This record gives sequence, structure tokens and C-alpha cells, in this order.
Amino acid sequence: MTAPSYAAVDWGTTSFRLWLVGENGDVIGERRSGEGMTTAAKTGFSAILETHLAAVGAPAHLPVVVCGMAGARQAWVEAGYLDTPAPLSGIVGAAVTVPDDNRDIRILPGLAQRSQEHPDVMRGEETQLLGAAASLGNGNHIVCMPGTHSKWVRLTGGVVEGFSTFMTGELFDVISKHSILAQAMVDAGAFDGENTVFLDAVAHAGQNPAMGTNLLFTVRSGQLLHGLSPIDAKARLSGTLIGLEIAGALSSARPGSSVCLVASGPLAALYRSALQALQLEPTIIDADEAVRHGLAAAARTLWPA
Repeated sequence: MTAPSYAAVDWGTTSFRLWLVGENGDVIGERRSGEGMTTAAKTGFSAILETHLAAVGAPAHLPVVVCGMAGARQAWVEAGYLDTPAPLSGIVGAAVTVPDDNRDIRILPGLAQRSQEHPDVMRGEETQLLGAAASLGNGNHIVCMPGTHSKWVRLTGGVVEGFSTFMTGELFDVISKHSILAQAMVDAGAFDGENTVFLDAVAHAGQNPAMGTNLLFTVRSGQLLHGLSPIDAKARLSGTLIGLEIAGALSSARPGSSVCLVASGPLAALYRSALQALQLEPTIIDADEAVRHGLAAAARTLWPA
């Protein structure tokens, strides 16, 4: 087996992922847990990291590169924000060193958009961008990274010009559980991106974003007047929110920008179907691979062979 070269960590709010990477670039060990920033702030970041490094047999003094919430102000060591417009190449140069007698540990910064009208921040997604950039090349791109808070990034020639955060996932959770629309979705099962109600809702919202909350209310009125089933009500709510998100994001994209979707699992399939419903054919990049490739790119810069 190839010898370990470094460890890469993606430290989220509620999740922890570590990859032990060999000298040939292959992943030779992996750990995942729910020990995100929320847990680590109480238990200790160093203690959690060392436990997982020991579990994969990482030698003493092995360097570690970290992205995500470990660099937040209230977390391990603050790794501030790189202001946009920002070249992706500048992310690694702004990495912060964690004081540690045993290891060289670096935390990558987030990105900040300090516009008075559209202030925004990201932490963790910048590393996915760094990993995805090699597959995109030069030119104008708009990159979608869906999640609880979806990020849409305007990327031109390796420079992050700006980005927008959409609270789509969180709004879906709140509305489907704590609003009048919740009554329409009682005991609703799962749906996928092939659901015609979902696709119609995406297209309608994407083409009529000014209708906004009126479109959301049709989840309720559609059930009362047309017998919309709970699963289709759920699909309509999701499709409407995602359609509004896409329309909003594209309104600030450069003309002719290609669309890239950085996502994994069911969310990737759902957003791909949504984009196709609006006549967009995105480049698909797996989110897990993107963050690993981004951390690998950072490690090569930090510790060149």
C-alpha cells in the first residue's frame, strides 16, 4: 500500500468527513461521522480529529487540510473570508494555520460578497468550486450547489465574480411542516424528478417568478379544488420553490453562461430534472468528488512533492 501523504477533512455543521490520501493520490482510508462543528465545539476539534486520524492509521506529523465550518468564527480557528471577486487560486494562499505542536494543519477560508444590496457568504462550497473548476475550463459558468441553503456561483475564467444563496431547502422544510400548506401534505411519501406535477411546477415557477407566493398557495387550493394528492402537493411545493430559485439565479448570470450542477444522490437527480424542465442541460459534477478534488488541489499547493 502506498504511504500516506496527507489527510483531507470536510467539516460541516453536523457532519465530519476525513480522507487519508496516499502519495499516489489515491484515498487509502476514510471516516465519516455526525461530529460536525456543533459537536466539536463542545468535545474539542483536535480531539475529534486525532481520534479519526488514529482510526485510519495516520502517522504522527501527517499534515491535514481542512475546509468547512471548522474555520467559522465560533469554531476551531477562524479562517476568515476571501472577498469576491476572488480567483479560486487565491483560496489556498489565504489558508490559516492551526497552532499544533504535532501536525501542520491548515484551514481554508470561505468567500464573502460584501455588496450592501446583496451581502452573502459561503464556507465549504468554495472548496467544491476549486475541485470542479478543472472540469469546467475557462469561459462563463453559473454553478449550482443545492442543499438546505443552495449556492449559485458566477464563475468566469477561474474567478468567482459573485454568488447568491437561496434558502430553498430550509423553506421547504418549514413550509411543509409549519404552514397552512402542511395540511395538504399529511402522510405524503417520497417523489422523484420524474413526477409530472413537480416538473410542471418547476416550469411554471421558472417562467413566472413574479407570481411567487401565489404559486405556493396553489398547493393548498389545488388540493381543495382539484383533489391534489398529498404526494403531488409535496412535489408541487418542491417544484415551485426550485423553479423560483433557478429563475432568480439565472437573472444575474452572464449571457451565454454554461450551467454546472455540483450535487450528489437524490438531490442531484432532482435538480437535473428541474433544470431540464427549463430547457437547460447542466454539466454534472459529483459533490463528494468535487470537495475531495478541491482539498487535493489545496494540498498539492501547500505541500508540493
